Amino acid sequence: MSTIRPAVLDQIGNTPMVRITRFDTGPCTLLLKLESQNPGGSIKDRIGVSMIEAAEREGKLKPGGTVVEGTAGNTGLGLALVAGAKGYRVVLAVPDKMSTEKVVHLRALGADVRITRSDVGKGHPDYYQDYAARLAQEIPGAYFVDQFNNPANPLAHETGTAPEIWAQTGHDVDAIVVGVGSCGTLTGLTRFFRKVQPNLEFVLADPVGSILAEYTRSGHIGQAGSWAVEGIGEDFLPTIADLSGVRAAYSITDRESFDTARELLRREGLMGGSSTGTLLAAALRYCRAQTQPKRVVSFVCDTGTRYLSKVYNDQWLIDQGWLERRRFGDLRDLISRRAEDATVVSVASDDTLLTAFQRMRVADISQLPVLEQDQLIGVIDESDLLMMVQADPERFRSPVRTAMTATPQTIPPGADIHALRAILDRGLTAMIADEQGFHGLITRFDLLNHLRRSLT
Repeated sequence: MSTIRPAVLDQIGNTPMVRITRFDTGPCTLLLKLESQNPGGSIKDRIGVSMIEAAEREGKLKPGGTVVEGTAGNTGLGLALVAGAKGYRVVLAVPDKMSTEKVVHLRALGADVRITRSDVGKGHPDYYQDYAARLAQEIPGAYFVDQFNNPANPLAHETGTAPEIWAQTGHDVDAIVVGVGSCGTLTGLTRFFRKVQPNLEFVLADPVGSILAEYTRSGHIGQAGSWAVEGIGEDFLPTIADLSGVRAAYSITDRESFDTARELLRREGLMGGSSTGTLLAAALRYCRAQTQPKRVVSFVCDTGTRYLSKVYNDQWLIDQGWLERRRFGDLRDLISRRAEDATVVSVASDDTLLTAFQRMRVADISQLPVLEQDQLIGVIDESDLLMMVQADPERFRSPVRTAMTATPQTIPPGADIHALRAILDRGLTAMIADEQGFHGLITRFDLLNHLRRSLT
């Protein structure tokens, strides 16, 4: 490995801070520290360099070694950035709820990513932290970072993040709103501000389902639920956690987190991830509850570009039931991509088979309606394409009409669920149409998703 310090490491930290001006913040001034401006795109770059370099100093990580960690995403990205720049191998265990963008980014950085279950808790062999600990024992020369117990985690914030906030606010700050994953940020900030501003209030922003908000209120560790927000919230109390400075705690739903993150982009032009939405929602609640002016700081924890398939994807939010749309009370409510919303992926009969293939691939679907002037005239699926082109790939240039089924079976929106099931059970996709025209497709996945949303 080169002995020259990678230049990218000197770009970590010293992130800017901006004032929120287009939200109702009550009598308070709300400032956001843009941790999304770190080179790896998140606040976790700070602990990545801190923990790697501490391990080097202590002789726990040697040239040719392997960095192993269990992470919900951003810590892994910080570690992959730093360790990769220094020439180490990186192996990461990540829960399966992690966004596609994060996984792709990790692999682009050269990390070996192992996907684990997100429906099991600490102590289960498939829980991402337990899985990572086991990997570290199995891989020769491995260093298990163990961010939840690593003292270099809060140290990064005690010696870096906190002094930056203190300087950027001109030594005038009354409250800081934070989320907790490993608790490194909160613990490090608490240690610093206990010395310079002991009256500062910490406000916990916690996803509904996490145990931490209730623990700060009652001291009781309750039963954890599940949540979609990534990177914050826990089902256990991290060893390095110092929650003694928390004076208020807000439990924020996934829907409010996602809505708030999207609103931040629309109003302020700041694109943060799902946890940023949680923090901002809690910060706004706190600010609006105050009767006296206060200066409040929170974070854009990471860049929203790694949540394009989730937070900023209308279709995904609709599938989760978090984005409202018109209700009909019939089968149209099961359609994920409605014609009336102009979200149907379709082809025309004169389009080429290559166009049909590319649209299937981009949309990750196996069947396309063929529309002319918004009327359904046919359907084409993967088997139609394969039958047409397998003998001669040049046929990809042929028009869709040469391979489509020209007499697709349709059912009206008012048909009952049994009629729908009869079509789906035959391995077909239901085409919803009536005298008003084509409304959309219903797949077996759409029906499953509809049934899932009905759970209480």
